[in-house]
Amino acid sequence: MYKSFQISCDGGAATGKSTGAKMISKKYNLKFLSSGLLYRYASYLVLKYKPKNEISFIKKKFKFLTIIKLNKIKLHSPTISAHSAVIAKKNRIREIMKKFQRDFAKKNKKCCIEGRDISTKILPRSDVKFFFRCNLNIAALRRYNELKKNHPNTKLKDVKKALRIRNISDTKRKNSPLLRHPDSIEIDTGKLSKKAMLTKMIKCVDKVIKLKYGN
Repeated sequence: MYKSFQISCDGGAATGKSTGAKMISKKYNLKFLSSGLLYRYASYLVLKYKPKNEISFIKKKFKFLTIIKLNKIKLHSPTISAHSAVIAKKNRIREIMKKFQRDFAKKNKKCCIEGRDISTKILPRSDVKFFFRCNLNIAALRRYNELKKNHPNTKLKDVKKALRIRNISDTKRKNSPLLRHPDSIEIDTGKLSKKAMLTKMIKCVDKVIKLKYGN
């Protein structure tokens, strides 16, 4: 079994990158990290505790953060989504997130991290890089179906507007914008079923594993 193998998954909001990253992580027994959850957790902390000094407060909280704890908290809500887009623009916040992600990758040689700047900033030497795309209408419907389970008053038009604003914000921001790495493999989730998406990803990963480690 290979000793080291890292996958980076990037893409805009609701493009299916989390689903794809989770599936490929399970297939190859890789430790999985969602960078989006880190920003959501930071937003959750700020919104809940309203600290006077956001930076020092978040930095202290992240020293004791574990993946198990991160996955237990409900972090998907319209309020947190909107706020996380705001703090994602702050360079000092991003530095805290980057440190957590790089420490995670250093500790876990076999891992998969998904986000918006993983291939370009966090794991530029990752073995396989995926970039996820999805038609805005499909992405909005996907996110709407997720949100209405816990937020029944959610409106599709509001979700679509929020996604459009978030994607513009991510691609235009000064610090670590959403960019496609030139070596990345595009995954269009609007045109692929989950099964077809996983099959395509597996073919790409198996090819690289064979080149790196042989049969």
